[in-house]
Amino acid sequence: MSFIVINCAIKLSFWKWWHTGIFGIICGIFVFLTYPYATQQSKTQITDFLTNEGIMQDTAVLVTVESAICFAFGFAALLELFGKKKKKWIRLLFWYPGLLLFLVLFYGLTQTMFYFTGTDFSVIAYTFALISVIMFPLLSYLVKKLVPETELRLEIHFLVSLIVCVLGLMTTVDGKIIYRASEKPLNYQYILLFLGIFLILFLTGFYGNKLKWMIKKNNK
Repeated sequence: MSFIVINCAIKLSFWKWWHTGIFGIICGIFVFLTYPYATQQSKTQITDFLTNEGIMQDTAVLVTVESAICFAFGFAALLELFGKKKKKWIRLLFWYPGLLLFLVLFYGLTQTMFYFTGTDFSVIAYTFALISVIMFPLLSYLVKKLVPETELRLEIHFLVSLIVCVLGLMTTVDGKIIYRASEKPLNYQYILLFLGIFLILFLTGFYGNKLKWMIKKNNK
């Protein structure tokens, strides 16, 4: 879920600031409209939902399809940067922020209500909505400041989409798989190992690329 939020922030960094502001307002409205449904949820219901085999299989399909859309946007945007003729359907990929984010917002709202027991639900919902309105424009701004190069942000967006796809499949599979890596429902050790390897390789490539351009610049 954290990677879904990060990936959305990276995607929003390609938008103009007022576009991200409108999207933040949409997220706030979504939280406000769905909070009555969030108040009807219980920890047991959510646990049953997350352990439901059919729902998890559907979720895996949704994660895969959304990741494929992100991959398509990355390739299309790179072709556009290299001077290829822009097609109308590519604009649809550009303006697609991701539907999984709204599931994450709803889940985050329910968990916040469980954590702050005794607090008025409307106060929690309004606060959560306000945070959503501010958070996404702010995150997109920080991403653009930290990584100003468009090509590099596209590459990061592609890699994070790949992580979301892999982790989504790892956390939603069931016991019907023939070759099963572990009997545990969620193997945190392998997930952390995967993320650690990715982080090391990413930082190596990121700073290695900057060092290469600095050397080339000094040699000119």
